[in-house]
Amino acid sequence: MGELVDGKGESGRAVLGRTLKFLREKAGKSLGQLADETGYDKSYLSRLESGERLSKVTVMEDLDAYYKAGDLLVSHWRSVRLDAFKDQYKRFMGLEATARVMWVFTPAVPGLLQTEDFTREVLSGGQTTPDADELVEEQVAARLGRQYLLRQKPEPDVRIIMDEVALRRPAARAETWHDQLLHLEAVATWRNVTLQVLPFSAGVHHHMTGSLTLLWQKDGSAVAYKEGNGCSQLDEDPDEVLRRRLSYDRLRDLALSPSDSLAFIRGVLKELRS
Repeated sequence: MGELVDGKGESGRAVLGRTLKFLREKAGKSLGQLADETGYDKSYLSRLESGERLSKVTVMEDLDAYYKAGDLLVSHWRSVRLDAFKDQYKRFMGLEATARVMWVFTPAVPGLLQTEDFTREVLSGGQTTPDADELVEEQVAARLGRQYLLRQKPEPDVRIIMDEVALRRPAARAETWHDQLLHLEAVATWRNVTLQVLPFSAGVHHHMTGSLTLLWQKDGSAVAYKEGNGCSQLDEDPDEVLRRRLSYDRLRDLALSPSDSLAFIRGVLKELRS
């Protein structure tokens, strides 16, 4: 099926759309039949084939299973989702996708752990253009797609420290916030994820205005990615990465233990319910 993925001069989204159309026609299905048999809207499937929309990864998983195509569509989708991000972030995401160890600090609920409804609410606030809804859905799909790496094999070893402020700024809809807290509670029990809360009682610290991510590859190489105040920086220099790692260690020393952090999240859930 090499002819499906070469696509010289085409965007990744166009190649994926062409592949979707090829598989449908090879199966002898019309768009209407495909919609009936998969449960997806006909117009939505049409826009995927024309390259107008970026789907969620779960749609590609469903269609891979429907066409018995292995992970062909998911593999295409992993590359296509990068189209939604800026070049430097694409470089970071490429490293993130292959990292064996990941350490993250964030003053907000990290994208890797956001539910779909919470992601949509976060991304909707700054959109004012006529095509805002379309843009938001593209960004939602791209952000949720990053979560795929948490369940790939082999599973990366992930440590995430969240500032308490992330748990004190709820979503506008109580149901959305409740579901987000439930998801954080569940993630805190995953075997490959260590989740910690940095409490207000720890006082001021040196990462209050942005997030920090450290990634280690299988060969031991590491990078640091700092983001905040509308700027981002990817550091690959060993001395700079070491400096960032030491700053992360200081945050970890101030954070609640994993078990106390889980209890803290459950406490916030209890407050919400009452």
